[in-house]
Amino acid sequence: MGVNITVDEDVAALSKEIKELRKRRDAVILAHNYQRPEVMDVADYIGDSLGLSRQAAATDAKVIVFCGVDFMAETASILNPGKTVLHPEAVRSCCPMAMMLTEDQVVEARKAHPSAEFVLYINSHAKVKTYADWICTSGNVLDVVKQTKSKTVLFGPDKNMAYYIQKRVPEKQIITVPSFGLCPTHHLITGQDVEAARKAYPNALLVVHPECRPEVQDAADAIASTEGIVGFCKKSAHKEFIIGTENGTLYRLGKEMPGKKFYPLSQKTYCPTMKSITLTKVRDSLINMRPAVSVPDEIREKALIPLKRMMALPKP
Repeated sequence: MGVNITVDEDVAALSKEIKELRKRRDAVILAHNYQRPEVMDVADYIGDSLGLSRQAAATDAKVIVFCGVDFMAETASILNPGKTVLHPEAVRSCCPMAMMLTEDQVVEARKAHPSAEFVLYINSHAKVKTYADWICTSGNVLDVVKQTKSKTVLFGPDKNMAYYIQKRVPEKQIITVPSFGLCPTHHLITGQDVEAARKAYPNALLVVHPECRPEVQDAADAIASTEGIVGFCKKSAHKEFIIGTENGTLYRLGKEMPGKKFYPLSQKTYCPTMKSITLTKVRDSLINMRPAVSVPDEIREKALIPLKRMMALPKP
């Protein structure tokens, strides 16, 4: 696939060492569904952005080890200014989608549409969050948009999720900021992949993430966040599922539902930024207590307002 994958040689020994360090440091390990299997196995909590944000806000631990991309660790720091937030890979785990939306783009959009509320996908950087009226995740985006009072809603940075919103909340005019924002990994999935998977697994339900292309969404039996995908598959009486999201999710699905079968919609859905975190890096972060993430107070205080607004909504 053209991606260099670092493999930890002694998973068992590293896992044991991490568990001992976690106890010594009074730490909690949070891992996104797209992490490597061995990283998920040492985590205290596994979930999507919304679930992990709630865990970060609720934890009593002194140290949070966040196994995810950069904006996730930033969010944990915003929600926990008095805690140490460690991000085991702070250099290579920059979310490409988050980098597509800049402060200048938001300022320009707000000037062009002064009466529109701005709903910002959590897949964005802390400084951009200071301009938002609302923060949302893929798990609660529809609930958040329905809370807005303005007819026109600015949404960014994912144009594919904007399509998902517009179809389900037609009374709103959704304007995407920027017009080209997307998740490169999810955008790799095509209509041809859907046709091939349907042919290969005719008895399976197709469940995809709203970051997928419109034609992939339109062909799906269900669309949900990663946590929503897990919940859908658990509740469904079906035994076979084609999963259209980053393929790390299939490990969790198979582990939690061993009696069901899960097939990747595409073999291309590999996120190198998520997979840049290894057990060795988790271990080293707990030994050295770095890299630590800290959001400046003036940014944190402003970004916390829309985050708290989101957190106050009922769980989806």
